[in-house]
Amino acid sequence: MEKIDSFKVDHTRLLRGIYVSRKDYLEKGDVVTTFDIRMKEPNREPAIGQAAIHTIEHLGATFLRNHAEWGGRIIYFGPMGCCTGFYLLLSGDLQSGDIVGLVKEMFAFIASYSGEIPGASAHDCGNYMLNNLPMANWEARKFLKEVLDHISSENMVYPA
Repeated sequence: MEKIDSFKVDHTRLLRGIYVSRKDYLEKGDVVTTFDIRMKEPNREPAIGQAAIHTIEHLGATFLRNHAEWGGRIIYFGPMGCCTGFYLLLSGDLQSGDIVGLVKEMFAFIASYSGEIPGASAHDCGNYMLNNLPMANWEARKFLKEVLDHISSENMVYPA
């Protein structure tokens, strides 16, 4: 089998940031852009803990789908299997720079969130006890301060 595009990215050189992972062109002319929101440098720093990544998923998905401007364009937000970040799928032919503001808003929301985690109940979630809000706050704050607050082109274009 041919290697898929995401496995062709040089993960030994990949930095934290927001990357266009792929674009899918649908029959009716619509475009879906998949973003790689990379919170950790792969294989060079510890991955995000599963409980924190689950909490970030709940908070991020809730924030995004309720966003006044972008909510109607959100297709999916969820964790990468390697636990180093998230995939965000949006309708539209977009570039990384187009969503920096949205991603900063989302991580600021997660960094400062307190209270009940949306959807964290036996009724709403298949593993509701796997959550860690303090670590989700910490991971979001770290990504926001160290990357998003001063993001540059090297954090938005995959290494060649």
